Amino acid sequence: MSKVLLTGGAGFIGERLASTLATDGNEVHLVDNLSRGSRDEALETLATRRNVRLFELDLVAPDALDSLSDDYDLVVHLAAIVGVQNVSQHPYQTLRDNLMMHNAAIRFARRQKALRRFLYTSTSEVYVGSLLHLGIPVPTPEDVPLALPALNEPRSSYMLSKIYGEAMIHHSGLPFTIVRPHNVYGPRMGMSHIVPQLLQKADRALPHSAIEVFSVEHSRCFCFIDDAVAMLRLALFSAATLNQVLNLGAEAPEVTVRHVAEIVIATVGKPLRIEAKPPTPGSPERRAPKMTRMTQATGYVAQVSLEEGIRRTYDWYRVHIFDTEMIERKGYRC
Repeated sequence: MSKVLLTGGAGFIGERLASTLATDGNEVHLVDNLSRGSRDEALETLATRRNVRLFELDLVAPDALDSLSDDYDLVVHLAAIVGVQNVSQHPYQTLRDNLMMHNAAIRFARRQKALRRFLYTSTSEVYVGSLLHLGIPVPTPEDVPLALPALNEPRSSYMLSKIYGEAMIHHSGLPFTIVRPHNVYGPRMGMSHIVPQLLQKADRALPHSAIEVFSVEHSRCFCFIDDAVAMLRLALFSAATLNQVLNLGAEAPEVTVRHVAEIVIATVGKPLRIEAKPPTPGSPERRAPKMTRMTQATGYVAQVSLEEGIRRTYDWYRVHIFDTEMIERKGYRC
């Protein structure tokens, strides 16, 4: 079994990956400053496992990890400032803090005595400039040239920080794997993603009314969290992924945002109309990963259908978020 340090361990992907690694019998240590959430039920349950520890540390500090030991086998670096709205409102902080967190994680990994792998989660946003300027193929393979969008666009800050992070890792001398997640969704992911946002709109809407849907003709491939974590787990331990950059997601089906909204409406079970709104500024018209490299390295292909994934996501949000919101709006007391 391995000793694993996982930054951003309280987050959406981090908590699920940590739970999987702990179930496998690994010793899993989580680092998170809890800035995007709290010790919710899932995190508290995870933290009670005998082979899991949670360190509340802020990776922006260069010496944040200095108190930890030097006997970790694996380091998984998920921590970052994320979310389109958050990034757009705080572009300088995104660039600065993500860079400092990358540096802290790499600095920590480089002092481990017998590190076997440093796994870094980049982003599908690294392809945005290439899609705009180079006419690259979709589904997009990992080896396409990366071009930059306008540097003065606030949304570019997140993508730039991730490209910089990838470059740092390539030159760090560490045994690494870089993954680029594509539209991973599921329970407990917050409200900054299209799927929970549409579910919330449909859940709140009155029957026979309309919900606003932006970028209706833009298309995406969506990957349910269970599939994403299964790929991450295999990529972390596979010899075939060593020093590789791999897309993380589902290659098919590529569906329009309108179709996603239609599935959401059917899942919520209300007669609702779609009110098409303009495209979101900076949002690429298409996004789909070529998954050949990941599939060949791990043997895994995404299995959860979009309909099933949205249903499971709605089941969680209805219990943990939407019903609570309804109680608060009506002034009920438990």
